[in-house]
Amino acid sequence: MRLADFIRENKQPIIAEWENFARTLSPAVNMTAFQLRDHIEQILSFISEDLESPQTAREQIRKSHGKNDSVDYEDSAAEIHGNIRHDEGFDIVQMVSEYRALRSSVIILWTKANRTLSDEDVVDLTRFNESIDQALAESVVKFTKKVDYSKDLLLGVLGHDIRSPLGAMSMCAQLMSRVGILNDKQVELTAQIVDSGARISDIITTLLDLTRARVGTGLPILRMRIDIEIVASKVVDEMKIQHPDRSFVLKIAGDVHGEWDTTRIGQLFSNLIGNAVQYGTKTDPIDVMVKGDSLGVIISVHNTGVPIPPKQLTTLFNSFTRGESNGNQAGGVTSNLGLGLFITKEIVLAHEGTIKVISNEKEGTIFSVWLPKVAHPANVALKKSDPAQERIKEELIEK
Repeated sequence: MRLADFIRENKQPIIAEWENFARTLSPAVNMTAFQLRDHIEQILSFISEDLESPQTAREQIRKSHGKNDSVDYEDSAAEIHGNIRHDEGFDIVQMVSEYRALRSSVIILWTKANRTLSDEDVVDLTRFNESIDQALAESVVKFTKKVDYSKDLLLGVLGHDIRSPLGAMSMCAQLMSRVGILNDKQVELTAQIVDSGARISDIITTLLDLTRARVGTGLPILRMRIDIEIVASKVVDEMKIQHPDRSFVLKIAGDVHGEWDTTRIGQLFSNLIGNAVQYGTKTDPIDVMVKGDSLGVIISVHNTGVPIPPKQLTTLFNSFTRGESNGNQAGGVTSNLGLGLFITKEIVLAHEGTIKVISNEKEGTIFSVWLPKVAHPANVALKKSDPAQERIKEELIEK
């Protein structure tokens, strides 16, 4: 009997074994048989149909990655299963183990019925494993997305709900410093409360930015006509106060006026310079340059020190990624969380720009950002399709 027919005729014993295995997993304590079986019947139907369908080499590769060329945009049974198992409290290892048990039980039952395997049976067995792998990949992808969404939702809710009590705390501390007579120790403690409140507020803002970026909405920006030199000078002056033992050099060249979000651009400068402070050599200056022309501006931040390892360059702009510090402290919460460069990248993308990094023993570490001066749909098309525009940006960055 061909494997597809065997699965159809023996669906109930296979489902019973699935249920028995699922019952051994910790979330199953209070689950009904219906919940334990979930979408197994539909998954088996998919496998049976898939075994009998023609398949190209391209389809074979795509299916192994959990991708289907079908035009049906509804979630498959395996994808729904991944969502439900997440909501029921399964971890990803437990969900994967269900597929491993399903694979084993079907093969054992079938080989017992078929004592010898023909060439057709070997083909069926190969196709069966491919179908299981596809269903497993679909479930894992959905399960992982649900985990990420839940985590991002938690960050968003947490950040939103903390703002109100934090605002009340900071306001009370500020009022205490303005009214009544405080001794020196009380003044010091009140100032510490205000400073700590400001740091927590920065953390909340960063986490909310992370949530917006990861759920696909992007960072909101409010463009207005600004002189980027003013923003850069303000941030550099703040860094000089925070780090009196460090040297900062700011250079401006060309026309640096354009339409950008003032707050976000300030955040960009703060993150890049703070990163240079944290990882750069203390004895050498941190160089900040802004260079503009008719198309846009290049912002570069340079520091000396131990180069970024090549293997870290590929993940440097991912969230919650941190390098090995040389002992310096940037004093910024975003770098401590490992979110500074991720948020910086999102700010650049929101402004339709690009960011790159060069890091080696000879040149040191240089972060370079290109930002177009005007937001327009044509900018996106140019950046993606116009080789001349790409050459202009690369030449500016290299200079």
